[in-house]
Amino acid sequence: MRLSSMADYAVVAMRAAALHCGGDRTNASEIAEETGLPLPTVQKLVSKLGAAGLLRSVRGAGGGFRLARPAAAITVADIVEAIEGPIALTQCCEEDGDCAIELRCGARAHWPQVNRAIRGALSGITLVDLAHSQAEPVAQVSEGITA
Repeated sequence: MRLSSMADYAVVAMRAAALHCGGDRTNASEIAEETGLPLPTVQKLVSKLGAAGLLRSVRGAGGGFRLARPAAAITVADIVEAIEGPIALTQCCEEDGDCAIELRCGARAHWPQVNRAIRGALSGITLVDLAHSQAEPVAQVSEGITA
């Protein structure tokens, strides 16, 4: 099991945005420069993350974006689902899932439980946790991510 590159990049971009929370705002160019992600990729991510309600656009001169809610209230599950859609490890868990062995499958009934467990694990990790996982002093980071 592996996340798509876009979901991975979204987590990286949101972590960088969280570190700007204490300031007025950031923009896609700053996030691209800080993370090493290509600017077009960051722009696409910002659009999707904004549509999902995780980022809020700030208009006007020097505009950009900021977290739509506090970093402690945004989880890795929120970010992954904003990019990938609902967490579903198998196709049969999706509404339009089509399965060739559906009539003989003994596992299908259990996949929702597995999906809930994985979503629960990802929901237990917030942007605050990710921000503290690097070398920045915790006190400095904590001031910047209360947004």
